[in-house]
Order: sequence, then structure tokens, then C-alpha cells
Amino acid sequence: MTKALYPGTFDPITLGHTDLIQRALGVFDQITLAIAKSEAKKPIFSLEERIEMARELFADRERVEVVSFTGLMYKFAEEVGASIVLRGVRTTTDFEYELQLASMNRTLKRDLETVFLTPDVGLSHISSTLVREIAKFGGEVSQLVPPSVEARLREKLGSG
Repeated sequence: MTKALYPGTFDPITLGHTDLIQRALGVFDQITLAIAKSEAKKPIFSLEERIEMARELFADRERVEVVSFTGLMYKFAEEVGASIVLRGVRTTTDFEYELQLASMNRTLKRDLETVFLTPDVGLSHISSTLVREIAKFGGEVSQLVPPSVEARLREKLGSG
């Protein structure tokens, strides 16, 4: 069984993320969506809220497991039995950063591979950072996040 670890803060989870997971299920037997605590990024949603949103979104997908993690990603991959790290890349800037991370992870754990997937062309402009900014100022995010996430953003930010 090929198990992939998809780590990130997912604050909030976007249609780009869900697209990547859906397509990755065609390649891997199991996807572990690992939500990082990541207080340094000052998330708008708590770790518990981010986990809850992701679990709601993937409740009907038995091959997607949603968990939290802290610490070094390569060690967590080992803990959950993942031999692949799944990463999404939208731009060359993303790729340069992700390549650096992948190289460091391979230095630390030789048998940990990183697989890069690109989002659907219609979703390549979406980032959680941009979604947060748009939502903070009351902008329309319905084409960027699943409906349940949009509702939580509006509730959290008091915009609608």
C-alpha cells in the first residue's frame, strides 16, 4: 500500500487543496492530510477548527485520514508509515521553495520521496493566504473554498 502524507497548515483548506487530494487518490492508496499547528503563521482558525473542517470535507473518503502534527515532517511521515510526501506547486516560486524542502527531507530521511502535483489550471491562482485576505475584507470567496469553509470564514470574520 502506498501511503502519501500531505502536510500543511490548511488555513483555510481551499478548492486547490481538495482538487489535489482528489487527484492524488488516483495515484496513492491512502492520503494522510497532516494539519500543522503552525502558530508562527498566526492562523485564523484553531488547529481543532482546521481539523474539523477537513474531516467534514473528506468524511465520505475512507482513504483520506485527517490528523494534526507538530515537529519535523520527515519524522511524522515515519510515524504514520508514509513513504511519499505530497506537495502542490502553482508557480516556479513554489517549486523552488518545495524543491529545497524536498532536498532537506531526503537528506534527513533517504527513503522519503516527494511528489509534486499541480492544481487544475482553473485553481492555480488560489492560496490560503489570499483567501484569508479577501475574506477579511468581506470579499467573495465562494469560488475559492468549499461552501462549508466559506460559511466558517464568514462566521469567524463576521462578514455576512
